[in-house]
Amino acid sequence: MIFFDAHNHLQDDRFGGRQNELLAACEKSGVARMVVNGTCESDWPQVLALARENKIVLPSFGYHPWYVYKRTPDWQKNLVKFLEAVPSAVGEIGIDHWKPGLNFVGQEEVFLAQLGIAAERNLPVSIHCLQAWGRLLELLQQSPRPQCGFVLHSFGGAAEMIPALTNLGAYFSFPGYFLQERKLKQREAFKQVPLDRLLIETDAPDQLLPEGKNLYPLVGADGKPLNHPANLPAICSGLAEFFGEKSESLAACVEENFLRVFGGL
Repeated sequence: MIFFDAHNHLQDDRFGGRQNELLAACEKSGVARMVVNGTCESDWPQVLALARENKIVLPSFGYHPWYVYKRTPDWQKNLVKFLEAVPSAVGEIGIDHWKPGLNFVGQEEVFLAQLGIAAERNLPVSIHCLQAWGRLLELLQQSPRPQCGFVLHSFGGAAEMIPALTNLGAYFSFPGYFLQERKLKQREAFKQVPLDRLLIETDAPDQLLPEGKNLYPLVGADGKPLNHPANLPAICSGLAEFFGEKSESLAACVEENFLRVFGGL
């Protein structure tokens, strides 16, 4: 089997410069491609460097809603510059009404500007959303979207929203964190996702798997546990078990979906 990670942050400083070691483990475990998402102007160069050095890395550049306050006056020009440097996606972008103390000012403006760039260039886009699913649906319905589709990273919205989002071009990405026992509601929602719109992700170094399914334990320099991107096959296996399907069948389905949305890059 081969596996495709729809969303991670391999550039994250918490990995302590061990990216080559992590990538070697990923390739050994069957990971064929991973979308590495930038979050702001300061980490885009790291994402670009990883993509130029490793064919497994598909770069994605965007302003995460947590960091829009850091944007420079030329942020859109800088974003386009990175998008034109190598074949790449747009993301991680989005809106967030969950994070404590987060200033909402500018979130929607920056989100819509980036969605517009993705639509204009027909680039896949990775979207973050927390406690703002109704508003996100409104914005997507009212705005141009890339014809190739968009990825709802770690989809945590209501199952009832899935048909409307599917009609708009959504793909739904399942993280290993949803294999935690308490996340049954989120797992049940994914049963409503059309199989031709299903993706899987690690979101490494975040969203740890349950202890029994974490095949690659990893600890950061600060002693805190990190999610290893080579856990992707374990996520596929865990979701397949929940669905009552074979891992091989689910992996093949996810591969086809990944190539459909990201294959043009």
